[in-house]
Amino acid sequence: MNRSLTFLTALTVGLALIFAAAASGNRIEVCAGKLCLAGDGGISPSKLPRHGSAPVMARLIGEVGTTDGSHPPAIRTVSFDVEKTIRIDAVGLPTCKAAQLKARGTAAAKHACGEAIIGSGMAEVEVAFPEQAPFSATGPVVLFNGGVRGRTTLVHLHAYVDVPAPTAVITTATVTRIHRGRFGLRVAAQVPRIAGGAGSVTKFDLKVGRKFTYKGEKKSLLVASCPTGHWQTSGNVSFDDGTELGLNHVFPCTPTG
Repeated sequence: MNRSLTFLTALTVGLALIFAAAASGNRIEVCAGKLCLAGDGGISPSKLPRHGSAPVMARLIGEVGTTDGSHPPAIRTVSFDVEKTIRIDAVGLPTCKAAQLKARGTAAAKHACGEAIIGSGMAEVEVAFPEQAPFSATGPVVLFNGGVRGRTTLVHLHAYVDVPAPTAVITTATVTRIHRGRFGLRVAAQVPRIAGGAGSVTKFDLKVGRKFTYKGEKKSLLVASCPTGHWQTSGNVSFDDGTELGLNHVFPCTPTG
């Protein structure tokens, strides 16, 4: 049986860092007590215009764990601000409604909304039921464009969860344009419980980005510039045991032109 418990990863830190996605060499780790959250980030290409912008792809790699190896608490909410040198533009990109993804496995979801796919990857969730040894489940996660509403872009995340019973799980995150100093985007999501609250994200690896044509114009879902040689994300992740972890991550880039 294919264990695709992975939507939680994308929804949690994955969406929070969706524009700080990972390549390698930028790993950071923050801990509160025995709970630790690690991330590695970057965008491709890393050489970007000093003025103007260019299409980019993002990759996200992360890990949640404990210093003593015990089962980590589940992530509940995510809120992250992303530097304004990175922008999202989904206008003209095919959309998908959450209702189109319900009660569908991964292949069926892709068939229903294939033109709206904006990202995919793999993730791992650890499940710990009472009086049972914890076990891990790994599988695919798919991100779909939910459309643009004013200043906000919707992102639907789909996974087919087979613990404790096969179930299609869909949740929606928001990416909103803001004006807060150096930051220009806010990514927010509330994570639903999985396996009755027994499931917790442990690892994820996602790629996000999409090129498309709208009204004869070639466009990219993600575009970026590099005026200063670096860019930044800042936010926090809360867990169901009340723990909150803040992340402030600076990423290098190389300005051109």
